[in-house]
Amino acid sequence: MEAGSEGMQQRAEKPVSAPEPWLRGTHGEVPAVARGVVHALELAREDAARWTAGLSEQALHSRPMGLPSVAWQMRHMVRSLDRLLSYAEGRQLSQAQLQALQTEDEPCSGGQLQAEWELGLQDAERRVKALAAVDPETPRGVGRRQLPTTVGGLLVHLADHTQRHLGQLVTTAKVIRAG
Repeated sequence: MEAGSEGMQQRAEKPVSAPEPWLRGTHGEVPAVARGVVHALELAREDAARWTAGLSEQALHSRPMGLPSVAWQMRHMVRSLDRLLSYAEGRQLSQAQLQALQTEDEPCSGGQLQAEWELGLQDAERRVKALAAVDPETPRGVGRRQLPTTVGGLLVHLADHTQRHLGQLVTTAKVIRAG
């Protein structure tokens, strides 16, 4: 056996972790844009679970080097998903959503945080799949000023915003673990 092919065989025998959600061939029944959003939400669930595993309640709420806390990132992600999906559905924010916006940084137990996170992601996935039937070019307005966008624009922003804050969550968790 040649040296090069032996090395390839050894690499093939190493355990391989599962590919990211978008490479798993799942949700084929969902149109591409919405499928990408669902995959981004699944990735957020998996990465958050990996990086928050074993963190104490104190660590979840700590702000090392002034960074936003892991807890804030998790709450902000799911509450932002709820708000953005309301706009995508053609609705304005409710009073409860506006109040929730003001309480994203309030302390909560790890159990409460995890429950809100999981329920928020489940709800977002359900709503994204429902929006898949809507033409992505359908106009929508965001905020009180009704800034113009589309259903597709909002769906793409859901994935982008979630992944951006997930990256910040991972960074904060790494700083906590290093300290």
